[in-house]
Amino acid sequence: MALTDPAARRQDHRHTTADDDVSRRLLESAAALSYDPSTEIDWDSPLPEGHYGLNPEWSTLYGTRLWDEMTEHQRVTLTRHEVCSIMNTGIWFEMILQQMVLRDQYLKNPVSAEFRFALTEIADECRHSIMFARACEKMGVPAYRPNKLIAQAGRAYKSLAKGELAYGGILVAEEVLDVMQRDWMRGENVLDIVRGTSRIHVVEESRHMKFARQEIRERLRYASPARRRASATGIAIGAYVIVTSMVHPGVYKAAGLDVGRALAEVKGNEHRKAMMRNSSRHLMAFLAETGLLTSRSAAVYRRVHML
Repeated sequence: MALTDPAARRQDHRHTTADDDVSRRLLESAAALSYDPSTEIDWDSPLPEGHYGLNPEWSTLYGTRLWDEMTEHQRVTLTRHEVCSIMNTGIWFEMILQQMVLRDQYLKNPVSAEFRFALTEIADECRHSIMFARACEKMGVPAYRPNKLIAQAGRAYKSLAKGELAYGGILVAEEVLDVMQRDWMRGENVLDIVRGTSRIHVVEESRHMKFARQEIRERLRYASPARRRASATGIAIGAYVIVTSMVHPGVYKAAGLDVGRALAEVKGNEHRKAMMRNSSRHLMAFLAETGLLTSRSAAVYRRVHML
């Protein structure tokens, strides 16, 4: 008896030699340029007291009156908690990502380059999650987790999302973080531990983003307009959940700030909105190119200032 049903066989038929060529090149890149965070990062070096967790310009409060009122110690503390909150969101989503990719590759040809790179990506994500967890432990920051409603939404998403919806969610999380980390890895006043983890993540996630883009193009090759519209909305909702979960409200309390006032200033922070739009520019261009930026999805992206 065949192990795959007719729908799976049709999906395999749509996978072309050109698709596999992309995965093969990514495998070659992974073989030539991958990192082991346990040896690449100096985990024993003490943390300089005055260094930020991320570039101040990426702080949610930068550009507000509250930021101007804060002491330098509060700014340093806030940025360290913010970067660890973002790292913890990254860990949470990497757990979702791994399950979606594994489910997508279930019963696919194990000798194909696509299958092998998918498992390579999962191995990368395991190392990244451990790396982020270790960095937060080093900074002495607690594990900030999404609230119960968001956690349950993530549980549903990882169980139900497939095809371009799954890879679209993956791409959203990776693209936004990539732009941020490219700045952090160059920040002279940013902790070395953050610069180092950012450098590793940027290099290895660039392959993951290329893989996600290729998978999205492949899945949409024969997609109907109705399917594109539905997927566009689903990806936008996923983006909304990810972006609104990146910085936990607890970071403001940790910096000795009034949480209510801090959240109000973040909500009206035009500098932060501009930074979010800038970090989403390439993502929005790709979604538009593939028919995944509709009027409905654009309205969702505007709510979180990605457009």
